Amino acid sequence: MKIIADLHIHSRFSRACSKQITIPNLEKYAKIKGVNLLGTGDFTFPTWFNELKANLTQGDDGILRTTSGFPFLLSTEIANIYTQDGKGRRVHNVILAPSFEVVEQITEELKKRGRVDYDGRPIFGFSCPELVEILKGVSSDIEIIPAHIWTPWFSLFGSKSGFDKIEDCFKDQTKYIHALETGLSSDPAMNWRLSQLDKYSLVSFSDSHSFWPWRMGREATVFGTEMDYKSIINALRTKDGLTETVEVDPSYGKYHFDGHRNCNICMKPSEALENHNVCPVCGRQLTIGVLHRVEELADREYGFKPDGAKPFKSLMPLSEVISALLGINQLYSRKVWEVHNKLIAAFGSEFNVLLNAPKDELSRVVGDKIADTVLKVRNGKVKINPGFDGEYGYPVFNGRVKRRATQKLKGRQKSLADF
Repeated sequence: MKIIADLHIHSRFSRACSKQITIPNLEKYAKIKGVNLLGTGDFTFPTWFNELKANLTQGDDGILRTTSGFPFLLSTEIANIYTQDGKGRRVHNVILAPSFEVVEQITEELKKRGRVDYDGRPIFGFSCPELVEILKGVSSDIEIIPAHIWTPWFSLFGSKSGFDKIEDCFKDQTKYIHALETGLSSDPAMNWRLSQLDKYSLVSFSDSHSFWPWRMGREATVFGTEMDYKSIINALRTKDGLTETVEVDPSYGKYHFDGHRNCNICMKPSEALENHNVCPVCGRQLTIGVLHRVEELADREYGFKPDGAKPFKSLMPLSEVISALLGINQLYSRKVWEVHNKLIAAFGSEFNVLLNAPKDELSRVVGDKIADTVLKVRNGKVKINPGFDGEYGYPVFNGRVKRRATQKLKGRQKSLADF
């Protein structure tokens, strides 16, 4: 069975998330995207947990289903903010659980150490090893996955608050870590440069803050297993049954290059090093991006592929493609959705459009221009102006930048397309 899973999303009860996130909306737009297994997100938040129990039926296989049969898997994200080795640490972890009963036990344990009722992504002041020990004390079936492991501010390897080695973060509990989420600003090829990561499954999920298909499923993991909790967890722990991942180009992510958003400064790692990682406009420290951080920790050249590495595909949200070609910045505009809906009606899902639809059939539905661009996306031929310091990257089609993105650098204007 082919399972396209997005197991890292959020509810409307997490900060900066759409207030229209509901189970019906998640199901509707997951089907449009082509995702056929969703994480629930935020299972420790009381109101959302009650909605999950009211809207989803729990099966003996550890999968929850809507009244129409669409599957969900219990998931959440937890933030650990603490001090270790004289440095402030901020690490996010995705947690997967096999049942409502186990979630209730997790929540009760966490409530002994802090609050779970103020945000869908709760924050705790204890360490990552303690988190793993608590969860494994509840059930050995719980899975802990370090989230978006390269993000500067909140991650395992983040330049602002992370570690250089997995063992430095998880200590004696490292034996329970089997999979790592690469995040939007890195892809598997970047992670292959670190030999310390070879034994781990590399997974991709969206960390979506809404149900819209340009957020949900923008990154996903493909499993070739049965649709049950134990099979999916076994695939994460052994790589057996983990088929591939769907990624965005890492340049699309918000932290790929180094930069300083307030000064509109974006730099390649080599340029940042020449400037001693200091913003040339304001003199403050740059936010060191993922590419730079990978370079710091890598012990292999780019292009190395370890034995057993899983393949991946790089795509970009279909709405981005359509809006850029139409010259419209709003992904949710009526004109963008008219084209998007034509494609979904013809081919069933966004992933089917981006991965499988034949060129001649695409042209018949939406014309040659969009059809040609979909094939460029499919074949990795679209240039992305890199994201930096919290700003998403921008696609370039036929020399046109979707949105203006320039920077002032040493008295001159420099287009990000020059990178």
